[in-house]
Amino acid sequence: MIAKIFNSILMLIAVFMGLKQGWAMFIGKPEMVEMFNKWNFGKTGLTINGAITITSTLLILFPRTFVWGNFLMAAGILLIICLHLLDKDLKGTLIELPFLLLNLVIIYLQHPLAKLNL
Repeated sequence: MIAKIFNSILMLIAVFMGLKQGWAMFIGKPEMVEMFNKWNFGKTGLTINGAITITSTLLILFPRTFVWGNFLMAAGILLIICLHLLDKDLKGTLIELPFLLLNLVIIYLQHPLAKLNL
């Protein structure tokens, strides 16, 4: 029971962060545009990345699409980590690592409502 509550809190954190960052990419906030421009992402690429991030976040909420949502979100985070590493930006990499680990922990703990057959 405690593990389900803990995982629910972790899921809410991941969903909040995913929606926040996905929306920032989708609408092209200046900080996101600046970060992704150095990796040659255009406005369209940034918008698509934001849409995929938002979609993966929403997929996490449902038990049947939980793993796919986490997989997509982790893949997006891993992409950003790799791009930071290409720039030899260790600080940027270290900032992204906890978010990648958050998705992996959530997958390990599984969806808290999975046994309810929703």
